[in-house]
Amino acid sequence: MQIRAFKTKIFLENEDLISFILRYIKKIPEESVLVVTSKIVALSEGGVVTCKNRKEKTKLIKQESDFALKTKFVWLTIKDNMVMSNAGIDESNAKGKLILLPKDSFQVADEIRKKLRKIFKVKKLGVLVTDSRVFPLRAGIVGVALGYAGFKGVRDYRGKKDIFGRALNFSRTDVADSLATAAVLCMGEGKEQQPLALITSAPIQFVEKINKKELEIKVKDDLYLPLFGSIIKK
Repeated sequence: MQIRAFKTKIFLENEDLISFILRYIKKIPEESVLVVTSKIVALSEGGVVTCKNRKEKTKLIKQESDFALKTKFVWLTIKDNMVMSNAGIDESNAKGKLILLPKDSFQVADEIRKKLRKIFKVKKLGVLVTDSRVFPLRAGIVGVALGYAGFKGVRDYRGKKDIFGRALNFSRTDVADSLATAAVLCMGEGKEQQPLALITSAPIQFVEKINKKELEIKVKDDLYLPLFGSIIKK
């Protein structure tokens, strides 16, 4: 698998996203995945807010969350059935403003995919909208897929056998987040200014339609339930 990150100019608020992509992506081979950071997607939607103080920011975080719990460093929140800090609201590289998450990353990914397939005349194309997250008891951030189109987000091994013939009951590979993590590693999280990447030769299955819910787990079925069991709605 190869990943190429693209250095770009600073993306401006309300700028046209497709025009921006085409300015830097001149060729897309068959069976590629275009990676776009959620920040420039949100900026293209005008998803920017100015908060005067910490109180206003806290109010915004709660408004953007389905659940919010104050912790030592951030608000631990659940939004769109994903655990994230501060409802995904980002202050980095925002010039003093707050950048929200995209309104619907799956829809954006699908729209980008449809337009680029026509422009580059490719059949098998994936589009991935990324953000970052932390793992419990691990330092640092990794990439996460907020939305995607054109490929299966999960590889399911359940019902198959391992190399010794033992049946696999729970094993699944999180394809979408794995791609996001690899891409974010190359794109960077600081001042690299690389909000776009192209993945080629990835071991994935390209499809026309995806299941938006395939990565989701109900809170009551989650491995970390003992850590946040109290948030289950009775």
